[in-house]
Amino acid sequence: MPTPSTLFKDVTAGRFKPAYYFFGSEDYRIAEAEKFVAMQFLPHLQMATNLYRIDARKTRAPDLMAELANLPMLGEKQVFVVRDFQSYRADDVKQVLKLLSPADPNRIIIFSTPSARTPRRNSAFFNSISKAAEAIEFKKLSYQESAAIIQARLKKEDLTIAPEALRLLTELVAGSRGALEAELTKLVNYKESGDKIEVADIRSVSAGYEVFGIFDLADQVVAGDAKKVFNMVRSLLAEGNSPATLIALMQQHFTSLYLVKNDKSPLGRRAFLTHKLRQQAEKYSGRRLEEIIIEIAAADVRLRHKGVKPETTLEMLVMKLVGESRSLDG
Repeated sequence: MPTPSTLFKDVTAGRFKPAYYFFGSEDYRIAEAEKFVAMQFLPHLQMATNLYRIDARKTRAPDLMAELANLPMLGEKQVFVVRDFQSYRADDVKQVLKLLSPADPNRIIIFSTPSARTPRRNSAFFNSISKAAEAIEFKKLSYQESAAIIQARLKKEDLTIAPEALRLLTELVAGSRGALEAELTKLVNYKESGDKIEVADIRSVSAGYEVFGIFDLADQVVAGDAKKVFNMVRSLLAEGNSPATLIALMQQHFTSLYLVKNDKSPLGRRAFLTHKLRQQAEKYSGRRLEEIIIEIAAADVRLRHKGVKPETTLEMLVMKLVGESRSLDG
């Protein structure tokens, strides 16, 4: 399967596929890849008129097919970004994918799935979409990848960073490329060329940052900082993250706390966060962590029911957990 690096090299060289399928644990990288492909494929003046973003959750499959059936006129280029494509029924997915053949050299269709809804590799949906489009997985950055990107960017800006500051910043972004880019931009603007970034700089510049990775949101939930949690939730939603994504990642975080509580490895690539996770886990009993995991799963189920806005379900969940955390501190 091609990697994001392969995609970057091919697209930069002007080699495009008629259809792509982006999925994985890193929503920010998926969104950035969508924009990158569109910007490289479309003439600058057509970005505003010939880039179509479609939310499959709000668009009926027949309406999507009607859009895709209209081929570009007069050699104009088009890019369609169809998000949450997995939300369609299997029959609808098959009908949409039939429209990809024959391919049109003047059109690219990018299908994507948010991290919270990543399909299993052995599912019928993944099998169908990966045959019809070039599937590319976007993962969270590892600790080593994050540290390397930080050092390379700072070197380009004629800045250096102390080892402890590098460790703190790398843990802070928790593998999120979006948080990493935002934090680096602030540090570059904060320091002068030739300076060295210290731990104090990270704490000073990052103290007011409300859109970290999910670890930082969960970190504030455990800390019981209601105001910060509320602002971070609003900011993360405004960035385009769905309530389902945030609830799913919150589930991963508390599951990691439960695993660490029981002397097991945390989920995914969170091994480098074990010491922080262990400190947080000490706040709860093993039984209570089990109950929280069940409560988060119940909130995820409620997202699929009509009557309550998904955003409200998310806010009610995190505020309940924040309130409990504050009472434990008290």
